[in-house]
Amino acid sequence: MSKYEPLWKYLKDNNKENYKLSYKKIKNILGFDIDHSFLTYKKEAKEYGYEAYKISMKEKTIIFNRI
Repeated sequence: MSKYEPLWKYLKDNNKENYKLSYKKIKNILGFDIDHSFLTYKKEAKEYGYEAYKISMKEKTIIFNRI
């Protein structure tokens, strides 16, 4: 199981067309801060029907779109 599995399940279970999640919200879902390893794991979101569309370091947000 991936350490990001709770995030992928959150996206799938809420079944929205897209999400704009703050790093803080993601920390609340996961229980830890995301780090650079997220760039490796983000491809796993596709297995749950989503893609990490835009990662904003400035805004500290990630936009996920349903694929």
